[in-house]
Amino acid sequence: MARVYNWQIGREMSYWYPEKRPKRQFAAVFDTNKCIACQTCTLACKTTWTSGKGQEYMLWNNVETKPYGFYPIAWDVNLLEKLGVQSWTGGRYTGRTIFEAAEAGERVLGWRPDEMDYSNPNVGEDDCLNGVGKGAHFTGEHQSWFFYLARMCNHCTYPACLSSCPRGAVYKRPEDGIVLIDQQRCRGYQECVKACPYKKTFYNPMTRTSEKCIACFPKIESGLQPQCFVNCIGKIRLAGWISKPEAARAESPIDFLVHVKKVALPLFPQFGLEPNVYYIPPVHVPREYLRQMFGPGVDAALEVYKSAPRDKDLAGLLTLFGSTERMIAKWKRAGEQVLGYDETGSEIVRIPLREPVHIRRAFDAARGVMRANVS
Repeated sequence: MARVYNWQIGREMSYWYPEKRPKRQFAAVFDTNKCIACQTCTLACKTTWTSGKGQEYMLWNNVETKPYGFYPIAWDVNLLEKLGVQSWTGGRYTGRTIFEAAEAGERVLGWRPDEMDYSNPNVGEDDCLNGVGKGAHFTGEHQSWFFYLARMCNHCTYPACLSSCPRGAVYKRPEDGIVLIDQQRCRGYQECVKACPYKKTFYNPMTRTSEKCIACFPKIESGLQPQCFVNCIGKIRLAGWISKPEAARAESPIDFLVHVKKVALPLFPQFGLEPNVYYIPPVHVPREYLRQMFGPGVDAALEVYKSAPRDKDLAGLLTLFGSTERMIAKWKRAGEQVLGYDETGSEIVRIPLREPVHIRRAFDAARGVMRANVS
């Protein structure tokens, strides 16, 4: 195995191929605090890409309720248990990744779901951990809680699906880092289904090949964000490009959130894949749960997020989420306005830092009527 550097775990690790990063890497940030689990993103993806025969159970994008929601059942806790102790020393992961913990004869530590594991996409929806007792009141961090976790393929830097495929059918595009499956080469061995720790590759029994999220690459190539991003009514998502930490550019929206502010974190970085979808953690969930999910940077990330009302740059960038269908390559704040630019430097969106508030008099003198919400 080759030795590669994974900055998310702060060390080198073993991987089946040498480090070869794309020219640029597709990435995204999801703000979990804004998700209402309306599943509009799920339907946008479903109606665009997976409405065919054999794809009925496929949810390339889904939203599940944590801690009891899963799709497929127990996708995360099964692997966390198999992986064993996952310890960190500061920002360095001292446990084993799923590549380093692979059993003899296997390339990746994984498991393959049964068909029935896909039968309940809404299992655990809105189920709360702990009851709400008499006298309970708001204290910031809740003891009774749940939150919504939107998920799609992470288009990882070190994909487990790619490393496990005996046919070499899974590949990472050099121009944008999007991970795809060559349908002509795939023979449906399902090793990728077994290897992906996020369970975001699916087997199609009609075509007898595996399929997965393609990040809506035809839209990406046209400078547009994917379907699940532009249809998100909660405006929790922002797509863009991420650099390595040492090459981070503050003018890049994703770099600013991930590397400069460190407010957005990868999902289960200890797996070792360097996933490229990042999450702003929920503010009300016990920290211990969040640390096992997003790593040791959770406490600092939440302090930064809660400072947004006093940080105009951070608040300004957060307002750009969902503001345009175009990919925002660069951004800046100019006074009380926030601007987004495309790859050529052309302005594509300009929005106020704060929405104006207009208070109308209760009595409309011109029409001689009282104003109400329904008038």
